[in-house]
Amino acid sequence: MVTGEGFLMAQVLLTLPFIIILAVYCTALYTLKKKQQNWPLHRSIMFFTGVLCALVTVAGPFAHWAHSNFIIHMAGHLLLGMLAPLLMVLAAPLTLFLKALPVDSAKKITFILRSRPAGLLTHPVITSLLNVGGLWILYTTSLYSMMHEYVGLHIIIHFHVFVAGYLFTASLLYIDPTSHRKSYLYRSIILILALAGHGILSKYIYGHPPEGVPVSQSEAGGMLMYYGGDAIDLMIVFFLCLHWFRATRPRSSRSGGVETCQTV
Repeated sequence: MVTGEGFLMAQVLLTLPFIIILAVYCTALYTLKKKQQNWPLHRSIMFFTGVLCALVTVAGPFAHWAHSNFIIHMAGHLLLGMLAPLLMVLAAPLTLFLKALPVDSAKKITFILRSRPAGLLTHPVITSLLNVGGLWILYTTSLYSMMHEYVGLHIIIHFHVFVAGYLFTASLLYIDPTSHRKSYLYRSIILILALAGHGILSKYIYGHPPEGVPVSQSEAGGMLMYYGGDAIDLMIVFFLCLHWFRATRPRSSRSGGVETCQTV
């Protein structure tokens, strides 16, 4: 099992990207303020809360407990792979960065976002496979036990869980502007399939403990994954349905104007 200096290094390397992201976000907020442009307070609160959820998971006492207790580990999965990405997507960070950047730089980033590789990375099917498919591989193979033996693998898996969760959420909820849009019906179908895959996996974990996990912890962890995941997934369902309603209601009842991102 990864312990001592190795585990400390893993915590530092996993914490650093979130600290950098937080610093960039605060810089963008300051830049926008200098431009005398407002940014919704609730979006900043969502972003800071999302980063906090991620930091709690990858460093400190919680990370130590999760390393030896599957129930705590599963709570970490919900925080790092589901709740933190959802909150950060709802915060519309890309919109903030584009507003804060000089026009030429913003155009260059927009060009990259319109590229084919960016379209693949934000395609709901691809993100679902990365997210739910990655979890199936983690919990139904020896990968879970190996994660506790090798520092590099520990870091890669935690990084993947967050990134896959963020891309999956962003591919379903168009809060930030995107050029590779899919219909609401298409995204809803993918979401339903992903929810089914996540739910089936939680039941599988309940009856088939991952390697090295006691039966009692596997059962409790599976239940936490099932019910906790459903609670967070319901939030995604709510916002997707809300945006769908706003997009299809009679034009005369809308507030008017074209928005660069969805309102929450």
